[in-house]
Amino acid sequence: MTAVDWFVGDDYSLGRLLVTEGLAAIYLVAFVAARNQFRPLVGSNGMLPIPNFLRAVTFGRSPSIFHFHYSDRFFEAVCWTGAGLSLAALLGLTQVIPLAACMFVWFALWVLYLSIVNVSQIWYSFGWESLLLEAGFLAIFLGNASVGPPILVLLVLRWLLFRLEFGAGLIKMRGDRCWKDLTCLYYHHETQPMPGPFSWYFHRLPTPLHKVEVLGNHFAQLVVPFGLFAPQPVAAVAATIMIVTQLWLVASGNFSWLNWTTIVLGLSVIPDSVYEKVLPVDVPAAGDSAPMPFVAAVIAVTALVVVLSYWPIRNLISHGQRMNASFNKWHFVNTYGAFGSITRVRYEVIVEGTSDAHASVSSEWKEYEFKGKPGDVRRRPRQFAPYHLRLDWLFWFTAISPGYAEPWFRGFVERLLRNDRDTLKLLQYNPFPEEPPKHVRARMYRYEFTTWKERRETGAWWKRQPV
Repeated sequence: MTAVDWFVGDDYSLGRLLVTEGLAAIYLVAFVAARNQFRPLVGSNGMLPIPNFLRAVTFGRSPSIFHFHYSDRFFEAVCWTGAGLSLAALLGLTQVIPLAACMFVWFALWVLYLSIVNVSQIWYSFGWESLLLEAGFLAIFLGNASVGPPILVLLVLRWLLFRLEFGAGLIKMRGDRCWKDLTCLYYHHETQPMPGPFSWYFHRLPTPLHKVEVLGNHFAQLVVPFGLFAPQPVAAVAATIMIVTQLWLVASGNFSWLNWTTIVLGLSVIPDSVYEKVLPVDVPAAGDSAPMPFVAAVIAVTALVVVLSYWPIRNLISHGQRMNASFNKWHFVNTYGAFGSITRVRYEVIVEGTSDAHASVSSEWKEYEFKGKPGDVRRRPRQFAPYHLRLDWLFWFTAISPGYAEPWFRGFVERLLRNDRDTLKLLQYNPFPEEPPKHVRARMYRYEFTTWKERRETGAWWKRQPV
């Protein structure tokens, strides 16, 4: 062991631990969600089968261990392996094993999840996949209790948090006009992809408070991020503002693990001296030195981030800013952003089936109920995040434009027509438990939250009209 004075962030042992524990928990959710949903979505008999994708795309274009072998059983084994390693890290085992073994665990988590993301096509096309992969890759170089927290990696994590928040702020100012006139949240809580149990109440806040919400968002995303690189305690204050803002978003909707990953990144900015004042915890002891190969690896990955940052920086200053884009096949040093435009009206695709052999308008049509997306107007929206319901999210995009459903919707309907067990597991309620329907149709409805009066009189959270 060689002492490297400049290398160690002396006051960030607890911050480092919270980051690794938080990322381990998110990885665990991601792998479990992948295992629970892959068969009907991308399995060998799924809507977008991975084997078909592998025949069309080379390893060079989409790196994945599944290029070397694929079967549904192997995919499931990958998910369980990732979940097991995540759980080990969450329980703190990576903190006590040798440094090289700890780094290997985090490297394995990154490789396994990258392999899933790169072959799962439209189902894994969201920005939080790249965010988890980028943060997870950096976790390889955070070390464990045997070494002090590497200050370079902590700074790179701040750079990731800056790009995440500032990119989201810029895409809003360059996008929908309602972000500038402060009216976007007149609509957003009602029209967001998957409302949560408190979204109705957020939507019904007084109009002036919605403008305050937007102003607070602009401050948190366009001003506060620069404080991350200021001396302490300014950086800690900036991170705390971001964390509080993200908790507000957690309460108001379901955005997979996007908000939770942002919170975890923010925890890395707060020094141990602050945690000791507000939390009844003891700061974990950490080594104040590091082996030279580890120091060299940290310097190398920091240099790599600096070089690859050219593309997201160029994107940030461009008037044609891209939202949630990866500039390389490894999903490393990406650009981020969310809700550059806001939908004013909520449409929902409602799927129905009938047992009538000769279907007509007068047939008895029964609705399929989904777990997360709105359906039954009397059913209160539920909290699922950080767990991600991939089919429900794609249905939100489908209501905006049928083009989003073109690759997979026919396969979905075909599976309903034969009561495919794996597909039905993605749903909350199957109205044809005994035998499959003879016909399936999709109808478009306009959904609106009920008013306070309507809610009291009917007990309904939504009202809807067929389109």
